[in-house]
Amino acid sequence: MGIPALTHFLDLAALSDEQFRGLLRLAKRLKDERRTRGANQPILAGKSLALLFQKPSLRTRVSFEMGMQHLGGYAFYLSPAEVGLGSRESAADVARVLSGYADGIMARVFAHQDIVDLAEWGTVPVINGLSDFSHPCQALTDIFTAWEVLGDLEDRTIAYVGDGANNVATSLMMAAGKVGMNVRIISPVGYMPDPTVVENSGAEVSVTDDLEGVGGVDILYTDVWTSMGQEAERDERLAVFPPYQLNTGLLARTGNPQALVMHCLPAHRGEEITDEVADGPASILFPQAHNRLHAQKAILAHLLGGVPLE
Repeated sequence: MGIPALTHFLDLAALSDEQFRGLLRLAKRLKDERRTRGANQPILAGKSLALLFQKPSLRTRVSFEMGMQHLGGYAFYLSPAEVGLGSRESAADVARVLSGYADGIMARVFAHQDIVDLAEWGTVPVINGLSDFSHPCQALTDIFTAWEVLGDLEDRTIAYVGDGANNVATSLMMAAGKVGMNVRIISPVGYMPDPTVVENSGAEVSVTDDLEGVGGVDILYTDVWTSMGQEAERDERLAVFPPYQLNTGLLARTGNPQALVMHCLPAHRGEEITDEVADGPASILFPQAHNRLHAQKAILAHLLGGVPLE
């Protein structure tokens, strides 16, 4: 028996370890194929992907559009004003309409329930391009990038410093657990992850507000302190988070001269991360960003092209 196929890509909690690892291996094959041959096989010829957006995007939109193009398919963008998801039209109705036009739906939304509803009411694969609860495409990319650079990830440790309750931290915990990584969440009191999320992540996770927790880690990871939809909290957050800035001092506190730095981008430079670190020798921010393309091509090849996970 092979690895069971996925129906959707909504949240990493729904994937087995082997399904997740299968996507990593498929991403590597597709990346290697394009690098060595100059192109991917057009396995999605004749296939289309609807890109449904409520939030602004650079990496998500471009990587999905180019991913479909590289695989021979076609993607089309639907703006918030055009669709009015949840206001002008319900997620259930949008799902049923788009299922008659496209072979898949990628949605970048606020409420995670909208992702769930699109999958429930649609008849084509649905991909979560980001919701307030989780960011599974980003986390798949993060682990793929770490695997490329570090090799075997079993018992490696990644420390996430910043808002431990946000969607990136949530998905990162779930993803790390699927490859045997240890996770340290280092956040101010009041911004720590939900204990239920930690418990259900499948990873060995420690949570603390003590920056000494970065000692000995292999990767330091951070994200913006104020995410989209939290703008009203910006002043409050800017008063709390500065000690958690990823700077040269914090990097040195790892005690690991080979420690790497990751960020999902966009970065608010001078806030959660300094230019010196973001552009320094430890940074893999841009290989990480570029790998969104390859990780998402794996999702597309599997869900829309029927490429099996191995």
